Amino acid sequence: MENSQGYFSFFIDHMQHFFQYTAFANFTLGHVVMILIGLAFIYLAIAKEYEPMLLIPIGFGILIGNVPFFPGLKIGVYESGSVLNYLHFGVIHGIYPSLIFLGIGAMTDFSSLISNPKLMLIGAAAQLGIFGAYAAALFFGFTPSEAGAIGIIGSGDGPTSIFLASRLAPELLGIIAISAYTYMALVPIIQPPLMRLLTSKKERVIKMKPQRQVSKFEKILFPIIGLIVTTFIVPGGLPLLGMLFFGNLLKESTVTKRLADTTKGPMIDIVTILIGLTLGASTQATTFFTSKSLDIFIIGAIAFMVATIAGILFVKLINLFLKEGSKINPLIGNAGVSAVPDSARVSQVIGLEYDKTNHLLMHAMGPNVAGVIGSAVAAGVLLSFLY
Repeated sequence: MENSQGYFSFFIDHMQHFFQYTAFANFTLGHVVMILIGLAFIYLAIAKEYEPMLLIPIGFGILIGNVPFFPGLKIGVYESGSVLNYLHFGVIHGIYPSLIFLGIGAMTDFSSLISNPKLMLIGAAAQLGIFGAYAAALFFGFTPSEAGAIGIIGSGDGPTSIFLASRLAPELLGIIAISAYTYMALVPIIQPPLMRLLTSKKERVIKMKPQRQVSKFEKILFPIIGLIVTTFIVPGGLPLLGMLFFGNLLKESTVTKRLADTTKGPMIDIVTILIGLTLGASTQATTFFTSKSLDIFIIGAIAFMVATIAGILFVKLINLFLKEGSKINPLIGNAGVSAVPDSARVSQVIGLEYDKTNHLLMHAMGPNVAGVIGSAVAAGVLLSFLY
C-alpha cells in the first residue's frame, strides 16, 4: 500500500513538474491577444492579399513568439543562446535591412526619376511625416532618441525603421518595426480616402507627358553619383544607401546579371523570411506590451497619413508654377512614401478609376523610389543628431 502511495506521489510530482513547462501554465491574456493579432495578419495576407510576402512571415512569427514557455530553456527570441536569438541578431544589428536595400536596388528602375528629376521633390516632401512624428513623439514624452526612431515610421519603410530603431531605441525595436510593416501592408486602405479627399475630379484626370528614353550611360551614372552626393552629405545613411546604389549598379551595368538576379531573387527572399519571422517572434507578450506600445502605434498611423498628405499637397503646390501640359497628377503624390511599389500601384488604381486610359504607374515610381532614398537620408540625419 505504501509503495502504491509512493508511486502515486512520484507520478503527481512529475506531472506537476511537466505541467509547469507547458504553455498552459505560462500563458497570459497578452499571449492570447498577440496570437489573435498574428492570426489577423495571416488572414489579411491570404484572404485580402495585403503584402503576403511580409504579413505571413510576421504573422506566423507572432504565433511562434507567443507560445508561452518556461524561462531558461533557451528557446525564446530574447534568451541568449537560443536559435531565434541568433536569427534575431540580423535585426538588432541592422544586417537584414542593409541586405533588403541591396535587393531593392537590384530590383529598382530609376528611369522615371532620372527622366523627370522634379519627382525627387515629391519624395522629399513626403518625409514631412517623419519629422512630424518626431515632434509628436516628443510631445508624448518620449526621449529625443526614441522620438527619432519612432518618427521614421512615417516614411513607410520597414527596413529603414528597423535600422534606425536598432541604434536609437533597441528596446522599442519590436513595436516600431511591426508598426512600420503594418502600415506598409495597409497602404491600399489608408491612402485612397486621403487621395480622393485632397484632389478634385479635374486634377485626377491630368495626363502627364510621356517619359523620355533614359540612356544606359545615365542609368549607370545615377547610382554612382547618387551614392557620392547623398553619403557625402549624410554619411549616417551609408549602410542603407550604399547597398541600395550598389544593388542598382549590379542591375544597370548588365555585366553582373547573375549577381543582380541573386540579390533581387533568392537573397532578398531568404532575408524577407528571416526578418519577418524574427520580427514576429520579437512581439513576445511579456516584453512587447508596454505603456508606450499603443502611443507608438497611434503616432505611426498619424505619421503615415501626414506623409501621404504632404506628398499630395506638394504636387498641388508645384502645379501652380507649371504650365498647362506640364502639370503633375496629384494622385502620384501619395507615392512619395517609401512603400515600394505598393503606393505607386495605388496611384495607378485610383487614376484608372477616373480615366481608364490614364496610366500613372511609371510616373508614380519616380517619387516612390525617391521616397526610398529620402527615408534613408532622413534616417542618416536623425542618426547624426541623436546617436
